[in-house]
Amino acid sequence: MCAETSVATPPATTVCVTGAAGFIGSWIVMRLLERGYIVRATVRDPENMSKVKHLVGLPKADTNLTLWKADMNIEGSYDEAVQGCECVFHMATPMDFESEDPENEVIKPTIEGMMSIIRSCAKAKTVKKLIFTNSAGTLNVEPNQKPVYDETNWSDLDFILSTKMTGWMYFVSKILAEKEAMKAAKESNINFISIIPPVVVGPFIMPTMPPSLITALSPITGNEAHYSIIKQGQFVHVDDLCEAHIFLFEDPTAQGRYICSSHDATIYDIANMIRDKWPEYSIPTEFEGIDKDIPVVSFSSKKLTEMGFSFKYTLEDMFREAIETCREKGLLPYSTQIHINGEEKESRLNPVEKHTETQEKELLPASKEKHAQGQENGLLSEPYSSQIHTNGEEKENLFESLEKHLDDQEKDLLPTSKEKYAEGQETDLLPTSEKEHAEGQEKDLVPTSKKEHALGQENGLLY
Repeated sequence: MCAETSVATPPATTVCVTGAAGFIGSWIVMRLLERGYIVRATVRDPENMSKVKHLVGLPKADTNLTLWKADMNIEGSYDEAVQGCECVFHMATPMDFESEDPENEVIKPTIEGMMSIIRSCAKAKTVKKLIFTNSAGTLNVEPNQKPVYDETNWSDLDFILSTKMTGWMYFVSKILAEKEAMKAAKESNINFISIIPPVVVGPFIMPTMPPSLITALSPITGNEAHYSIIKQGQFVHVDDLCEAHIFLFEDPTAQGRYICSSHDATIYDIANMIRDKWPEYSIPTEFEGIDKDIPVVSFSSKKLTEMGFSFKYTLEDMFREAIETCREKGLLPYSTQIHINGEEKESRLNPVEKHTETQEKELLPASKEKHAQGQENGLLSEPYSSQIHTNGEEKENLFESLEKHLDDQEKDLLPTSKEKYAEGQETDLLPTSEKEHAEGQEKDLVPTSKKEHALGQENGLLY
C-alpha cells in the first residue's frame, strides 16, 4: 500500500503597493486582497487612521494586509517594505498643482523617490517586476495634437516648460522619472513596466476627492482651470486600470510601456453626456477658447488588448459611479440648480451636498467645515458663496478686502459667526440689503473682496 502524500499549498505571493492610500493605490490594494495576495501597503503615516481607515477596513485586510511607513524623500525608506516581495506597484507621487516650489516639492521628489525605490528593489533581490503608474502627461503634451498616440510617443518637454499649463510640474516629473527608471531598472535586472493611463474616473474608497475627478467633473463644478486637460480627453475606469496592473504583473511576457485607455471624448462630448444623464446639473454649453468642432484625439491601447486584456466599463459607467460616490461622501451636490421665487438659476460655486437648501434658510453659507473640505479637494476656486439669501431673495455679496474685513472684526464691527451676524442685523449694526451693504463699504465698515473673504472663511473667521 502506498502511503498518502499531501500536497502543500504554495505560499501566497507577496507584493508591495506604494501610495496605497490614494485613489488608484487603495483600489488596487482592494483587488489584490480579493485575489489572495499578501499586500504590503506603504503610506507616510500608518498611525494616522484618518488616512488609512479605508485600507484597514477592506475584506481580508486583517490577514493579508500590513501597513508600512515609507517616504519617497528618505533614501532606503522602502527597503524593509519591498524585502521578500515579487512585485512592486509604484503609485506614490507628489501631486500638488498649486505648488509654489514645483522643482523641490514635485519634480525632484518624484525622480529621487523613483530611484530610491529601484535601489530598494535591487537590494531585496526578490523583486521581479516594478510596475509604475505613469501619466498621459508623458505621452501627448505638445503644441499640436496627433490623431492617435501609442507607446512610442513622448510629450514635448521644452513645450511643457515654456508653457507651464495646469499640471505642468506633474508632467515633467513623470517624464523624467520614467526615463531615469528605465535605465536604472535595466542595470539592476528588474523588469520595469510603465502603465500610462489618461484621466482616471470611477468610484473610490479614499475619503477625499481624487485629483483626476476634480478634472473629470470640472464641467459640473465649474473649475475652469481643468477644462484644457479634457478638451480632447481620454478616459479609463479605475477598476479597468487596476485590473490592467494585475494582468501585466501576472503575464510573464509583459515588458515596457502600456497605454491603458478605454474611451476618447472631447469636453463637449462629456458636457453633453452629463447634461443628458444628469439634467439636475447646470453644465456649460460653450467652453471659452475651445472649438465645438475640436477633433477627438485617441490613445491606442492595442498593445495591451492584443495580449488578451479587455476593458469592462463604458464612459457613462465611470462617470455615473464617480458622481454617485462623490454624492455619497458629500463632495458633490445633488443639483447645481437653485430655485428662487419659482425661477431656476445656476449655482456653480458650492459643491457641498444639499448646500442650497441650507443657504436659502440662513443668511450666510451653511458650514465652514464643508467649505474647507471643498477647498481642500480642489472643488472651490471661488468663495464659498457669492450670494446672500435674505427673505428668499438673492442678493450680491460684495466683500472685497480681507485686510479691512479682519480689521473690522478686531474692532467688533463685523461678526465672526452667523449667530453674531443675525444679531447684528436685528440691532441694525449689519446691512440687510444690498444698498445698506454698499453704504457700509463706502464707510469701510464692510470688506470689499469676495476672493479674500474666502480666505477668511478658510481661517475659520467667516461662515
